[in-house]
Amino acid sequence: MKQLILFFLAMSAFSAAGLAQTGPKPAAPKAHGKTAASVSTAGSVKLPAGIPPGHGLVKTAFSLRYQDLRIGTGPLAEPYKIYKVQYTGWLAADGKKFDSSYDHPAPVLDKDGKQELDADGKPRMEPRPLAFPQGFGKLIPGFDQGMAGMRIGGKRRLFIPWQLAYGVRGRPGAIPERADLIFDIELVDQQDLDTQMPMGHPGMGQPIHSGKPSDQATPPPTGTAPANPVAPPSSGTPPPSTPPQGTPPAEKPQLK
Repeated sequence: MKQLILFFLAMSAFSAAGLAQTGPKPAAPKAHGKTAASVSTAGSVKLPAGIPPGHGLVKTAFSLRYQDLRIGTGPLAEPYKIYKVQYTGWLAADGKKFDSSYDHPAPVLDKDGKQELDADGKPRMEPRPLAFPQGFGKLIPGFDQGMAGMRIGGKRRLFIPWQLAYGVRGRPGAIPERADLIFDIELVDQQDLDTQMPMGHPGMGQPIHSGKPSDQATPPPTGTAPANPVAPPSSGTPPPSTPPQGTPPAEKPQLK
């Protein structure tokens, strides 16, 4: 019994010694830098001087997204050029393909402008790229602006919301109302605007001379038309004007 009492007394002394060595915890160091009032919150927008701050959440209505499938090795795409693009478009809702440049083959011409023949003596056919003047509003906005930052030879997938595609009405016979679209595009080539754009591609065929796109928009074919990315006509709104020859066009914002 006496030994048990001595054991408890020894354990109590050991615990007291440990507490004495531990001591009080040091105070946490004070934070340096900006105060809580000046720290930007998530979703806020940094405004330049002179613009009063606003209150409320900053939201995104819609955005153009893209995925680079292959980085090109050619020159960087420049604005206000004739782009030549192979493309395939699908409805984002169900994956239905509504058009593709690969579905519109054309005869292959040699350097003299004559048709090349295959082994059977028939005209050799290859898919013809879509040619359009970039930055002049001739195509739907998501397609027109979707090649910024690409290089010749590159492939990209565009995720285009309906606000940057065919809008509320869509395109009867091919594109439903408020339809989000997905395009796979390949930037084949670019040329200066003083060259003539190829004729006859469905929905396109607008000749260009002296650096000025034609103001005559090609009407879409009747019936169930292939819905290549030609901008939908807006009732009563004239096509965008083009600066006169010799005057550089106004700078437009590009995607980053």
